Amino acid sequence: MSKTQTADQITEARRESHLFYLSSLRRPLIDRAEGIYMWTQDGRRFIDGSSGPMVANIGHSNRNVLDAMKRQMDRATFAYRLHFENEPAEELARELAKKLPEGMDRIFFVSGGSEATESCIKLARQWAVATGQASRWKVITRFPSYHGGTLGSLSITGDDALAETFEPMMRVMPTVPAPTAWRDRDNLSMEQRGVRYADMLEEKILAEGPESVVAFIMEPIGGAATAALVAPDSYYARTREICDHYGILLIHDEVMCGAGRTGKFLGGDHWNCKPDIVALSKGLGSGYAPLGALAAPMRLVQPLLASGGFQHGHTYAGNPLACAAGLAVLGEMDRLDLIANAAAMGDVLMDGLKGLAKRFPFIADVRGKGLLTGAEMVADPETLRPIEQGEKATQRLLDLAYERGLIIYGRRVKGGVDGDNFMVAPPMIVASEQVGEIISIIGDSLEVLASELDLPVEGRG
Repeated sequence: MSKTQTADQITEARRESHLFYLSSLRRPLIDRAEGIYMWTQDGRRFIDGSSGPMVANIGHSNRNVLDAMKRQMDRATFAYRLHFENEPAEELARELAKKLPEGMDRIFFVSGGSEATESCIKLARQWAVATGQASRWKVITRFPSYHGGTLGSLSITGDDALAETFEPMMRVMPTVPAPTAWRDRDNLSMEQRGVRYADMLEEKILAEGPESVVAFIMEPIGGAATAALVAPDSYYARTREICDHYGILLIHDEVMCGAGRTGKFLGGDHWNCKPDIVALSKGLGSGYAPLGALAAPMRLVQPLLASGGFQHGHTYAGNPLACAAGLAVLGEMDRLDLIANAAAMGDVLMDGLKGLAKRFPFIADVRGKGLLTGAEMVADPETLRPIEQGEKATQRLLDLAYERGLIIYGRRVKGGVDGDNFMVAPPMIVASEQVGEIISIIGDSLEVLASELDLPVEGRG
C-alpha cells in the first residue's frame, strides 16, 4: 500500500478479498480497545455501549486477564479433553459452581452460546433416555426468542426471520408466547398477566402430551429477540411449578443475561428461580476467548455417566487458554465488585432511558435489569402500532448513534420481522458520567430520527 493512501482507501482495498460483508453495514477497521472505548485505525473513538453483542462484560484489554492468558500461553494453548485434564478448566468449573445455585456443580465447557444451548437440550434428551423416559423429546420454547444459530439451537429459537429458510433441515419445536405483558390491553394486573403467560406453557404441555415433553427453555431476561424483556414477577415461580408438576426440565438460557450483567450472577437469581440446567457464554469469557458452559446438577448427569457418558463434544471444549481467560474474568468481577456496579449503574441507566421515553413518546416501553436494558419504539404510543418496516428505524438509530461515536444494539422484536427496539448494555465497569454521555448521544440520535420519520416529541406539535 502507498503511504499516501487514505485509511478509507486501504480499508476498501483490503475488503475486496472478503466475503459476506453487507455493503450497507461496512464499518472501519478496529485498531485497539480499552475499558469501554474502542478506536479505529483512522483515529475515531467509540463508546462500546452494547459490549459488542453483550459480551465484553468486564471491559476491553483488562491487564490482569491478558496476563493470565499470557501465562497459560507460555505453558499450553491446547489440550484435547479426551487426552488430558487441564488445571484452568478444573479450577474454572469449581469457581463457577460457587456462583451458581446450590447443587449446580457439573460443568461442561464449550466455545459459545449456540453450543451451550444445544448442549443443554442434548443433555436433557440423553437424561430422559437414560432414565427410561425415551418418549420425551420435545423442547418447548418461547416466541419470539433467540437461542443460537446452529441447527439444533435454531430449532428452539422462535424467530421467523432466522429460522424460516432452514425449517426443512431441522425439527422445529413447539412454542408459547413470550411474556410481553406490557403490550396487553386488559383489566388484569401484572401479577395476573404473569400467571396467565405461564399457564400458556401448561396448556401447550397438555396439547403436546406431557409424556412427549422433556424441557422448557427460556431467557430469564430477554436477549436480542425481545430486547431485555422482563416478565411479571409471578411468571417465574409459576413456570417452575408447572415444570415440576409434569416432570419437565427447566432450562435457563443465561448466555446474555448471565455472568453478572444484570446485577446478579444469573438473571434468574432476581426471582430465586432455580433452573435444572443453565447455559452460559458471552460475559463468561467477556470477549477474551471463545467460551461457554453448560451447568447441571449431578442428579441429571449421573444417569448419563452410568449409561456410557455424554454423547456430545467439541474440539475446543474445555480449552485451557479459554478457561484461563474465563477464570481471570471471574476473578476481576470479584476484585472490582462489578456485579454490584452493574446493579448501581443499571439504576442510573434506567433512569436515563425513562427520561428519554418522556422526551420521546414513541418509546413505548423501557425494560431490563442492571446493565441489560432495552427500549421499544412505535409509530403510535396509544395503539402501539409499529413503525413501518420500510423506514428501517432501528438501523437508522444505530447508524445515527454510530456517527456520534456510540455503539448500541438493535433487532426487530416480533419474530425478527417487525417491531423496532434498541438495547443499551455497556461493560460492567462503566461509571455514572459515562452513562450520562451514552444517554446524551442516544437523545441526540433520537431527535434526528424523530425529525426524519415524523415521530412525536414532547413539546413539539
